This record gives sequence, C-alpha cells and structure tokens, in this order.
Amino acid sequence: MNEGRKEIFQLVFVLVGLTFIVKLFFIQVVDNHYAELANSNSILRQVEYPFRGLIYDRNRKLIVYNTPEFDLQIIVNDVKKFDSAKFCEVFNLTREELRLKFKELKSRKKEYSPVKPLRFIERLSNEDMARIEDRLDEFPGFYIQARTTRAYTSPALANALGYVSEISKTELKKDTTGIYRQGDYIGQSGIEAFYEEQLRGKRGVRFKLRNVKGIEKGSFNNGEYDTLSVPGQDLVSSIDLELQQYGEKLMKGKAGSIVAIEPSSGEVLALVSGPSYDPNLLTGKKYSSNFKTISSDTLKPLFNRPLMAQYRPGSIFKIVQALTALQEKVIIPETRIPCDRTIINCHGDHSFEDLQGAIANSCNPYFHNVLRRMLNQNKSTDTYEDTRLGLTEWDKHIKSFGFGTQLGIDLPNEKSGLVPTPELYDRAYHNKPWKFSNIYSIAIGEGENLVVPLQMANFAATVANRGFYYTPHLVKAIGKEGRPLHQYTLRHYTTVDSTYFKVAVSAMQQVVESGTGQWYAKLPDVIVCGKTGTVQNEPFPDHSVFIAFAPRDNPKIAISVYVENAGQGARAGASIASLMIERYLFKQTRRQYMEDYVLAGKFLD
Repeated sequence: MNEGRKEIFQLVFVLVGLTFIVKLFFIQVVDNHYAELANSNSILRQVEYPFRGLIYDRNRKLIVYNTPEFDLQIIVNDVKKFDSAKFCEVFNLTREELRLKFKELKSRKKEYSPVKPLRFIERLSNEDMARIEDRLDEFPGFYIQARTTRAYTSPALANALGYVSEISKTELKKDTTGIYRQGDYIGQSGIEAFYEEQLRGKRGVRFKLRNVKGIEKGSFNNGEYDTLSVPGQDLVSSIDLELQQYGEKLMKGKAGSIVAIEPSSGEVLALVSGPSYDPNLLTGKKYSSNFKTISSDTLKPLFNRPLMAQYRPGSIFKIVQALTALQEKVIIPETRIPCDRTIINCHGDHSFEDLQGAIANSCNPYFHNVLRRMLNQNKSTDTYEDTRLGLTEWDKHIKSFGFGTQLGIDLPNEKSGLVPTPELYDRAYHNKPWKFSNIYSIAIGEGENLVVPLQMANFAATVANRGFYYTPHLVKAIGKEGRPLHQYTLRHYTTVDSTYFKVAVSAMQQVVESGTGQWYAKLPDVIVCGKTGTVQNEPFPDHSVFIAFAPRDNPKIAISVYVENAGQGARAGASIASLMIERYLFKQTRRQYMEDYVLAGKFLD
C-alpha cells in the first residue's frame, strides 16, 4: 500500500516538474512576450533614421537639405503618476486634444503594445524641443525619437523637387521590398519620388540601458547589437537655380510653363510651372493642413504643367511639318506656294513664299498645302486610302521627334501628348471613310495634335542639334560616382536627314530677325533662332507659345514658353523666352524695359 502511494507521489512530482520545464521552455524560447516585458524594463530600442541625400543645383548651390524634427514616443507600461494638466501645459495641448491622442493610440490595434515605443506626438520642431527638453523627465514613460525632415534654401523649383511625407498604409501594402515601416518618410512626387531609392538611405537601431526609473544609462552591451544608419546619396541636379528663380519671377501671376534645356546634354536648366507653391509649406507639423489648402486651390499649384499640361502646339508645329515634308520629298526648300486665304485664313503681309519665308511668316495656306501633298502622297486626288497611308508615314516621322510619347524624363507623371493616327480617326468617324479635307487642321498645329511643354523644348533642342536629342533629365550626377542614369547619356535620332535641318535653322533665325518674333525675341550680340505660336482657345483668349535656341551655332540653351490666355506668341511667349536666354548667356538682364513689360503682364492690351 505504502509502496503504491510512493510511486504515485513520485509520478506526480515528475509530471509537475515536466510541466514547469515545458512551460519554462515556451517562456524562454518560443514565446517572446515575457522577454519583451523583462527587457522593456531595462532596454530601450531606438530607431536611428538615416539622413536623406542632399540636392544641389548644377553650380553646387545647395537646394534641399535636412533639418531635425522629433517625435514624442510613449511606452504605456512605463507611464507613472501622469499629470495631465502639466502635460497639456508643457506640450501646448488642450485636454480634449490629449484625450483624442490616447484614444487614437488604443485604436492602433495592429501596432499597439504596452511595452514598445509608440508615437504619441509627431513632428516636434527644434523650437518645441528647446521648450520641453528640460521638463521631459517629469513624465516617465515618454521619450524623444529624433529624425530629420526636408528644408529648402529657396521657395523655387517646388513642382520639380516634389515633397516627402509619411508612407501611407496603402503604400506599405504595395511595398514588396520590406524596407519601409509605419512612420517612415518617402518621396511622393518630383525628384524625391523618382530618386527615392538613391535618396532614402538605410535605417539603423540602437539599444540603450535604463534603470528602474527609466533613466538612460548608456549603450546595451557596449553597442554590440547596434547598427548604424547609412545616409542616402546626394544628387547634383542640372538646374541653374538662379535661372530657375528668374523664370519663376517672370511667370508670377501667370498660368503656364517655361522649360529650358542644354541641347548638347539634355540637361534641364529650368523647369517653371505657374502657379506654384513654397515647398517649405509641405514640411513639419503643419504638413497636413497646408497640403489640404494647396491641393484644393483652384489654380492647381501642385499640377506640374511642364510635364502634365497637354496643349495644341500651334504654329511651332509648322517646323516639324516642314522637316517631314522635306524628308518625304514632297517639297524642296525652294518650293513656293500661294497664300490662298480662301482655303484657310492667314495673317501678315506675304503672298508667294518659299519654305523659309513660309516658316518666317507662319503661312497657314502654305502648310495646309504641304500636309495635303504628304498625306495624299503628291496625288491630286483626296481619297481615304491615300490619306490613311500618308498619315501612317507622317506619324512615324512626327513621333521620332519625341511627340506623342513619354520622353522619359526623371520625374513621375509625365504625359505623352497626342499624335493623331488612322486608328484615332477610325474611332472618331465610327469606322466611316475620312480623308485629308476632314483633318487638315493638324497641318498648322491645331485639331487633334496635343503636346506637353517639355516636348516643345525638346523639339527646339533637336533642331539646335540638327537632328538628335538626349532624353531631358534633371539629375546630372548621383552620389560619389557623379554620373547620371545610363539612359540619359544616349542619343536619339529623328527619321529626318540632318541636311534638312539647315533650312529650319535659317527660317527660325529669320523669324526672330525679320519675322513674327523680331519685336520681342531679338537680342544684341547673339543670334536667336525661334518660332512663335498662337493657339486657339475659344471662347477664351488664345494661348501664347514660343520656342527658341541660342546661339545659332554651338547652342547653349533651348527653350519653350507657354502662357495661357496671353494672346499672340510674338508677345508673352517671345518676350519671356528672350529674357531667359539673355539671363542665362549674359548672367544679367540687359533690357529692363522688356522685364518691366513681362512683369506687368498686360499682353492683351
């Protein structure tokens, strides 16, 4: 009997021992909850956010840098004897705001933990820290997490630079890299978004010892488990900051864009979108309220017009029409065509011009006739079959200049514009026959043609290069290697032979010296080659367009200007473009009267 009780007692003792061993195994090895509770009393894990890469202009002037900001974090289990009235006084909160912060904290169920640091107040500034730093020890359980935010040396270039904000839950779900965490900052537009991989850097982590009162006592294990953050790579942009600022000054109070490119490299010298905004408004504690105000502005300051606005090109398109016609051999430079205004309206005093004179005087009937010859393949008939074949060939040449497709600039949200195709007209006419007489308005840059201002500037650069272009780009050097991305070092040739560009260059020179652009675009001491455009915009005033490059030989700058509702291209567009060229080539404004005229903005008077 006693022996049986002894064996039972021993068995129970062994089972209890095994139970404790198994439980201890789960506590120490499998379940880390208790380890977290233990460690939270002695070790504080702090993320070390990396410095985002800096951005400079082409002359190494700093444009974008980092400035400190701070998040107040809370470890709920460490909060002791919380004095809410004192907390509200120190952190400039109302009792209702404090109550809502605790309510929001508890609603974050997926990330909530009583033993882990959680963000409580975001984006405290240097000024905030100076006010609260000496009083933080009055609130056990609250800690400061340092990070940086973007700051700007100038309010210029906002649409091209873009902005940075906290990654959204939607973006986190789409992140397949596993790099980002809730609370991380990410580029949302512009250069900041396109070069996010190069700019972001890599986060680190530090483990700090604390005593029972929560006071830090140095690194855990002498920093053995710490990892250093890696800063992002710096970018040298192609932008000339002084020229950019001047362009924004000229566009103040106007809607439209200025795009300036260095033809020999494709580097963008200025990218002006009007109206714009101050990039400093989209940083710091007031980011959300400022973003709401800017994004709801009816003038659309966040809309990057140089890349996203799609307009009819107007008469500047006559140059690419001429080059295409020369390549197709339906005309030669000496071809003369009467200015028959019974066919299509025209302007100016001219009657029977050759090709150069037709470009210089922007003769509508001339280019109506030229396009008819191309699309009908020099036949006298106007048939569906001929026009369809001719338009297909026309499309090939026009698209080789970068029209009707995204050029591939290093910015997001670039639009492609539109080059009309046979398929487009098939849909428009519900698969019924159509011919040249139905679509002739595309001959003078009207009708279904759509371009973005970037494409116009790139076209000017292509003519300046006599037949090729580099993809426009805003970053000329990345990090220590100091090189652009490979795709921005490649030449793109048009389908038009380089010999035909001579007549286009000479005609553009004549436009400025004795044609439609002579009063506003001509500069002393330099040959400017340009083309005016006045784009129909009924029932509102016409849009003013001008493209140009200078000097004629070995060009340093190609430019497009598009000013909405400003009337003739020979006025607003040409005057702004000539001032930009003058400022870039001579580093000063020589014609103060012209600047005064542009700043007054009375182009329709």
